[in-house]
Parts: sequence; structure tokens; C-alpha cells
Amino acid sequence: MRRVRLTLLSLMMATILQLSLETGLRAEPVKFQTDYSVRLIGIPVAYASFVSEVDGTSYKISGNLQTSAISDIILKTRGSVSVLGTQADDRLWASSFVVSYTSGKDAQKTEIEFREGNVKSSVNTPKRKASGAGWVPLSAGDMRSVLDPLSGLVFPGSSKVCPRSLPIFDGQSRVTLHLTPKGVRPFRTKGFSGDAIACSVRFEPKAGYRKGSSGIQYLTELKTMEIWFAKHEQGDLYAPVYAKVPTKIGQVIVAATRFGG
Repeated sequence: MRRVRLTLLSLMMATILQLSLETGLRAEPVKFQTDYSVRLIGIPVAYASFVSEVDGTSYKISGNLQTSAISDIILKTRGSVSVLGTQADDRLWASSFVVSYTSGKDAQKTEIEFREGNVKSSVNTPKRKASGAGWVPLSAGDMRSVLDPLSGLVFPGSSKVCPRSLPIFDGQSRVTLHLTPKGVRPFRTKGFSGDAIACSVRFEPKAGYRKGSSGIQYLTELKTMEIWFAKHEQGDLYAPVYAKVPTKIGQVIVAATRFGG
């Protein structure tokens, strides 16, 4: 479930990055908020709120995720995410990525520093242990030319959203997300009404995981995961507005409840 939580946070934060960078083209610093909902088999299970601060091509985004009152009865979860970076050469270059959360009695924090797409340092607190037969260790090559889980889901408006492959490093694992086109879907929310580009997502583990893991095997074999990307009217970047992530206990839907409004 840790990977699912990070995936949901990444999808939601990617939308904030898109809005931040388009606003960053203005002369004055801008600060604003965006909200999301997370539902499991139609039941609201979590809510998220994010604040973005943009100054020129530099951005800072901070956000919080919390489970709903219903979910708190089962397992209370609180999380926060922050990212710093700049836009250059039609790419989003994160310089730091930090995510932390508590789930019940468990707490985890991940801090990553990047330099020109390469991992400079990665710290997990508490330290995650690589153990068990079949563990695939990270190599130096796995840490080069990678995307963080947030910036990796934002694309320039002149590029194809899918097909494409995204090399992602989340602080422990190196995976590749393969996006395949599924057509155009109508999408409406506060601040946006129009077409979204739908992509199917295939998960490919590369390193930092254990072969034989039931969770990894489930994600690898999953063929019904989708992400929809919308283009903001006043910007020139695509970002997610909707995601469908089937899990073993039901389908999770992440949707932007405000996009550009």
C-alpha cells in the first residue's frame, strides 16, 4: 500500500506543478491552492490540499493528504509532500523531493536531491532494509537520467502525452511507467471543462524491489490502470486530472476537484 499512497500523491502533485509553471511565466510571484478527492469503490477515503508558490521559473509546492473520517476508523493516515525546482529546456527539473506520512503507528520520510536529472542523494527515515531472496539492488546506472514521481507526469504542450515511457525513482525503487494512448475523454471540474487525453499505464519494475513480491507482481500484471491529462487554457503544459488505479480491495479514483479555477 505504500507504493499506492506514493502513486496517488504523485498524481495529485503533478497537477499542481502544471499550474505552477504556467503561472511562473508572469512577472509577479503567485501563490494559490488546489484540491483533490480520492475515492475507493465510490466511497470518499481521502482529501488533499496543496499550496503552490511560483517566482519566475522557480517553483515551490507543499501539500497535505489526510484520510476521511470513515477511513480513520480503519487506519488513520496523514501525509505531506514538497518539491522545489526550476523549469529549463522544456523540462521540469526538481532539485529536491520530500514526502512523509504516518499510517497508524508507522511513519516514513523520504528525501531526494537531484542534479540535472541524476540522483545526488536519497535518504529514507527509518532506513528501509533490502532483504529476502530475490532482492534486485539499485545500481549507479539506475540513479541516472531519472524523473521524480511529481515532475515526471507533467509534459510540454507541444509534445505527445502518450505513447512515452517515464523512468521514475521514488527513493527506494526505480520503475518505468509506460503510457499508451486510449483516446480522448470529456472532463469537467471547477475551473476546467474540455477534453482530456486518456492513457493506459503499464508498470515495469527495474530495481529496488523483491522478485516474487505479490504487490509488485500485481502491479506488473495490471492492465486497467489509466491516467487522463488535460491542457490548461492559459498554459502550454499537460498534467493529470483523473486517475484510475485498481487495487486488490477495489478501484481507487483520484480526481481534481479544482483545476485552474
